[in-house]
Amino acid sequence: MTSTAPAASATPAASATPNERANRAGQILSRPFSIGDLVLPNRIAMAPMTRNFSPGGVPGADVVDYYARRAAGGVGLIITEGTHVDHPYSGREQQIPRFHGEDALAGWARVVDAVHRAGGRIVPQLWAEGSGRVIDDESVAKSVSPSGLGLDGTPEGRAMSLAEIDEAVAAFAAAAADAERLGFDGIELHGAHGYLIDQFLWSRTNRRADAYGGDDAARIRFATEIVAAARAAVSASFPIIFRLSQWKAHHYTARLTETPEDLERLLTPLAEAGVDVFHASTRRYWEPEFDGSELNLAGWAKKLTGRPTITVGSVGLDSVFLEAVEQGKVKGIAGIDPLLDRLERDEFDLVAVGRALLADPEWAVKTIEGRADELVPFDNGAMTELR
Repeated sequence: MTSTAPAASATPAASATPNERANRAGQILSRPFSIGDLVLPNRIAMAPMTRNFSPGGVPGADVVDYYARRAAGGVGLIITEGTHVDHPYSGREQQIPRFHGEDALAGWARVVDAVHRAGGRIVPQLWAEGSGRVIDDESVAKSVSPSGLGLDGTPEGRAMSLAEIDEAVAAFAAAAADAERLGFDGIELHGAHGYLIDQFLWSRTNRRADAYGGDDAARIRFATEIVAAARAAVSASFPIIFRLSQWKAHHYTARLTETPEDLERLLTPLAEAGVDVFHASTRRYWEPEFDGSELNLAGWAKKLTGRPTITVGSVGLDSVFLEAVEQGKVKGIAGIDPLLDRLERDEFDLVAVGRALLADPEWAVKTIEGRADELVPFDNGAMTELR
């Protein structure tokens, strides 16, 4: 089921002239933002999107150019596609980039250099897939997860041993250290969408009875150990972003938390372990997270932890994205006045843009400069090309 884009704001911005609305977008989005020692030139981030364009896991010249174009196009912070950390169960698809090995890290060093030369900032998303992300029957049998369960709760693969948990924590820490050494501006830990870290957080996939499962506090332990290990591996001012979500791939109504109190119990230990920014992944940024409040997930994360947050979810797209993917229909372009209203009242701090940036590398600068009439609408080809 899809949800239409939010109606125009009921604030005075809704009745403003196109020029006034464009100026407002520029004023709100172009404000700098600091995360520790990192200063971002504006409030627009590029959302991480798996692209499958790195043969053998090595990002090549086309990937370098892909990210550099977004930096030159005005994106304040680029979050890369998910990159596999150095763990046997991190991921098996050969076109997804690695964040280990001399060849892959050399490719990422070229990406960092190109983005910085274009005036951008960039962080890698560090990722381990776990079960439920396999490509053949043999991989299913060999997959691991907290309890040997797939996202639907049925048996799949086997449960991770304590030694494998320790190895995964160490792999994330090593990747964090490599990111700082290569000149990245921070890291993002992928704790969302039903991947390995998220599988430990979710009661459906974590049925362990040891120190890593059994109650809410234990289910959070794997994630907090990864955050703490990454924090210890990098400089104190090196930003750590943590991506979270309620929904999982193909399980869009799944929920880690049902109340603000549940969410606070989840996020507080992560913040205390060293998370600087929470990146709250929702499918539609305008939907409230809990009854009785208009705050979305990013808004609640900021309210409960005091940490800066990034919102994401169909920014710049109109109502029915699934039709664009499944039927090849060209998407319309949605206005962002409701988003600006929320950003202006500091519900969240940064706005991550995904598919709109796949279609138009200059989405950020065009939006900030009031050139909405020049935006390129999303189409299905943007999912299969490095534009």
